[in-house]
Amino acid sequence: MQVEYALEAINHAGTAIGVLAEDGIVLAAERKVTSKLLEQDTSAEKMYVLNDNILCAVAGMTADAGILINYMREEAQRYLSVYNQDIPIETLVRRVCNVKQGYTQHGGLRPFGVSFIFAGYDDRYGFQIYTSNPSGNYSGWKATSIGANNTSAETLLKQDYKDGINLDDAKKLALKVLSKTTDSSKLTSEKVEFATVQLTKKQPSLKIWKPAEIEKLLEESGVQDENDDKEDKN
Repeated sequence: MQVEYALEAINHAGTAIGVLAEDGIVLAAERKVTSKLLEQDTSAEKMYVLNDNILCAVAGMTADAGILINYMREEAQRYLSVYNQDIPIETLVRRVCNVKQGYTQHGGLRPFGVSFIFAGYDDRYGFQIYTSNPSGNYSGWKATSIGANNTSAETLLKQDYKDGINLDDAKKLALKVLSKTTDSSKLTSEKVEFATVQLTKKQPSLKIWKPAEIEKLLEESGVQDENDDKEDKN
């Protein structure tokens, strides 16, 4: 029952989308602006770097996410110090899911009210995307969504995703799906967080995009024009 309450909390969080490409991964997320009176923080609240080869997007309770993010960062550093190489993505995902599952079965504890999309690269399997939910389950994906409107987002991804997609097309696809499923009438850099994983000189390169870069990407993708057309029709 408590897991269902945790899932309900996630279903009210901003949508996050992950798209796997041949040459990288795109994560895009809706940042919910709850009040005009709030001081606008420019730091990311949906995207986090976990290690040199892995980053994640979150949906749900930010405080719960912070605890698990710190745990994963420590695990990644522990693995590096023991084996002298970056932790494989699935190994890290499995470890945090074991913690999440433990919190569903012991008295006096409640499940973590947060879901993750993990995006990363390792030498064995290349680029990979995983999701995990409060129950401790995890699964691998080519394209996926968590948070509010995730069912609509996944339907759109099923329609438009193609195997062998390149990173530029994956960026456009992620923004297109986010624009159609977001509660906001128009996507702007204030309402979007964006991150990419790609290879630079055969090493994984992680980037959380700045607002000015996101604004430029939104203009280039044509998503804002589509939204304007939608508003004109209404």
